Amino acid sequence: SPMPSRLRHLGNRDALGALVLTASFPLLFLHERFQPEYGVGLGSTTVDVRISDVALLVVFVIAVVSALRHGVDRLAPGRALWLAGAALLAWMAFATLRPASTGDALFDENLVSFLKLGEYALLALAVPLLVRRAEDLTILLGGLVLWCAVATGVAVLQFLGLDVFAASSAGWRYPSFLGRHDLAALAVLSTSIASAGLIAGRRHMPCRPLFAVALIGGVGGLVLAGSVAAAGGLAVGAVALALAGRRRFKPSGRQLLALAAVVFVVSSGVVVVRSAALDDFLQFVGIRQDDSVVGVETYSQRTVLAYIGLRIWQDNPVVGVGWQRSSRPEVFEPYIADARERFPDVVDLAFPAEGREWGVQNLYIQMLADAGVIGLLLLLAVGAAGLVLAWRTVTYAANPWAAGAG
Repeated sequence: SPMPSRLRHLGNRDALGALVLTASFPLLFLHERFQPEYGVGLGSTTVDVRISDVALLVVFVIAVVSALRHGVDRLAPGRALWLAGAALLAWMAFATLRPASTGDALFDENLVSFLKLGEYALLALAVPLLVRRAEDLTILLGGLVLWCAVATGVAVLQFLGLDVFAASSAGWRYPSFLGRHDLAALAVLSTSIASAGLIAGRRHMPCRPLFAVALIGGVGGLVLAGSVAAAGGLAVGAVALALAGRRRFKPSGRQLLALAAVVFVVSSGVVVVRSAALDDFLQFVGIRQDDSVVGVETYSQRTVLAYIGLRIWQDNPVVGVGWQRSSRPEVFEPYIADARERFPDVVDLAFPAEGREWGVQNLYIQMLADAGVIGLLLLLAVGAAGLVLAWRTVTYAANPWAAGAG
């Protein structure tokens, strides 16, 4: 039987770029442990080329072809974001190649890490070059919603006790086939799309059957991933969505209440999943009665690591110590004694040492320690430019897909 007219419209030649980008999702949102790889020697280290790297290369080539064919006018609205991003990458290149970094025993590994980051940064440029029409956005975000539903389904199987994709239920958090943090990131995107649908109402919603998939898959993934940061980001994003979308979609009180209910369900679920870790932290800060400590507590350890990162930055305020060098023993060991004195109730295993280089585990503090205040300011500039672009997208969105993408 002939393809329905709507599917024919979505699957024509002009949609090739969006289709290729969407087809890359199962590879980009798949943990490296489950990908075939090929090792390429680089100095004293090995670059692992995975199937996700090949997918990124294909997407970028198609984006270049699209730019040659249609021009790069689509990049103009995000000019501030691209400039800030380019400046950040340039500064990180300096942090990677400065003498203190090149003399490090792990320089080759740190260089590969920086190159991988630059590789994924190209994806940000590829998206506006490939997603040029409302139909392209429907393809892209529809594919994202479906892949999130698959990932959440696998996490549900792990929750039920099935040993799939090397499941780990530490703290009642489930990684699916992505890892907990990536599952949370993917689920936030899906929930954001559903939230935009709630604000816009049915009359503006294309592909309505995907709304329920986006909502259930996104909320379920967020709860099972158990990311407090992702839940907080969703709450902030929901407020911004309601404010920015009021002129375009004029949401009713019921719609705003439904959005608040989504945030409440996600927040409550994450609190239940992370209750043990949160209770440990309340004891650590003295709000609750302290019990005997027998193991590493997530938030108390991160507080210790953040303190060490800030001490590293304090002694290297402008340019930092070099890309990823804050996790090196010769860098953090001078601050361990002070950290132990400041946090005497934290177990020994929580402190970094040779053989357990925990790192800083906080993006902003690590940027301060590794790349100095200049690196942090450039990172914040990228975030600010992205927020401004997202606000404009939601304010002038033609449909909920665009609002959710913002």
